[in-house]
Amino acid sequence: MGIATSYRLRVERKRWRLRAMRKKNELRSVVDRTALIKPGDILSFSTIRNEKIRLSYFLRYYRNMGVNHFFFVDNDSDDGSREFLADQPDVSVWTTKHSYKRSRFGVDWLNHLQMKYAHGHWSLVVDVDEFLVFPFCDSRSISALTDWLDASSVKSFSATLLDMYPKGRIDAVPYRSGQDPFEIASWFDSGNYTYKKNSQYGNLWIQGGPRARCFFPDAPDRAPALNKIPLVKWDKKYAYKSSSHMLLPRGLNLVYDEWGGEKASGCLMHAKFLDTFGSKASEELQRKQHYANSHEYKAYAANLAKDPDLWCKWSEKFINWRQLEILGLMSKGNWA
Repeated sequence: MGIATSYRLRVERKRWRLRAMRKKNELRSVVDRTALIKPGDILSFSTIRNEKIRLSYFLRYYRNMGVNHFFFVDNDSDDGSREFLADQPDVSVWTTKHSYKRSRFGVDWLNHLQMKYAHGHWSLVVDVDEFLVFPFCDSRSISALTDWLDASSVKSFSATLLDMYPKGRIDAVPYRSGQDPFEIASWFDSGNYTYKKNSQYGNLWIQGGPRARCFFPDAPDRAPALNKIPLVKWDKKYAYKSSSHMLLPRGLNLVYDEWGGEKASGCLMHAKFLDTFGSKASEELQRKQHYANSHEYKAYAANLAKDPDLWCKWSEKFINWRQLEILGLMSKGNWA
């Protein structure tokens, strides 16, 4: 990377940080329990709107994993999400009625909260339908992973977003609050992925899976990105650029190859395709608050009018993280 490119990226990072500082004025605190945070605590950050049905299992999953404190920005929910979260002892909540789209889809709001509260902590940025699976997660906590990353001088950890879906119509089995969503959506595409290196930011761009196969069959390059860097040893000088797909400084995006083999990585199991998906897609299509004039949700609406079955003969049923490693979707690297 040349001097000019390095300077330009530093200027860009400063711009995103200044933007996050301005956007903090759009947030109003509902409950602030950040005084309870201790050194070494692992923190989680999410933006939500009308996700109450998902919150109970989300919190249980990540509490069991070892996350110590949860930050939520509630974008004007009216289903009781905000009130539910305010009652949780390890949660801090902010609310806003401002535009999700004009906050760069929540990135500015979360950048601000991480700049203020996450410095020196491992920070996990996930949506409430994303569930991290990492090597040895069936026997080790997330702090074991972050301790190993610290000992290895690694500051960021990547994960492929793995779209999960049921066998049969996605609206056939109703999802209940508190239920493990993968009791219903237990299948995924084991192949059908494309990988490209982004020469400008250094991250690996991944597309494919059932969304490319079913919703963008004629334009797979317009399918959603599946590359994520959700876990970062945060510094107040950092900034996410685009969701959790990439961030600055650029070196934090170099999460895949290393001399002698692959770096350790995980998967984010994506529980998007439940019976709640149709109404959620309709709501978001009407709000028009998503990327590229909501082209993703337009594709969802068009295809949901047909038989909404994502399963095919190449679908694979989820067993455990070792299965995902064998399939090449994640790696334990040199972590033993």
